[in-house]
Amino acid sequence: MFGLNLSFFKKKENSPAQVPKKDLGILVFENTSEVIQAENFLKSKGWQVRVMGPPPGIQSGCDLVIEFPLIEKLLLLRQLSQAGIPPLEMVPVTHPLLRPVDLFHTKDFGEYLMVRAANMKLTIHKKTRRIVNVSGGGCPDVPFLAQKMVGQHLDEAPRPGKIGHTLCGYALEIAHKEMIRQCSE
Repeated sequence: MFGLNLSFFKKKENSPAQVPKKDLGILVFENTSEVIQAENFLKSKGWQVRVMGPPPGIQSGCDLVIEFPLIEKLLLLRQLSQAGIPPLEMVPVTHPLLRPVDLFHTKDFGEYLMVRAANMKLTIHKKTRRIVNVSGGGCPDVPFLAQKMVGQHLDEAPRPGKIGHTLCGYALEIAHKEMIRQCSE
């Protein structure tokens, strides 16, 4: 008769909209070589980082940035500085225009599948998984990379990151890894 409604004091379950988002930051470097060095260094130390395209609001540095959990900022910056690869700038992602952009775009042409990473495109024949085209970029090693990879099975082609030495080689390596990931699903 005098029952109290205590639902007011019940702990609320977190809905997806209430789950706090992880704050992110991006590291801006002078050139692609520094981004690749920093990525390799950070991953070798167990950091969970991701190479992305720079957001439209960032006008300095190269065509790539490294996204990281902002809470780790001080330790991460200290380790990069000690390794001799400090970034030009560290930017907290506080606005949608500062959010880095995904490097991948996938296009399905029916029999063929194309993955683009940054400015490099890798296309395979879906049934045979043979590489039918490598294009994009303006780096001097793109014709060499295309010559080595076109006609090869996706899993047996040389790794562009091992035989290329430019931003295009790096981007093609990312596209190659993404294509392998998509084909294994």
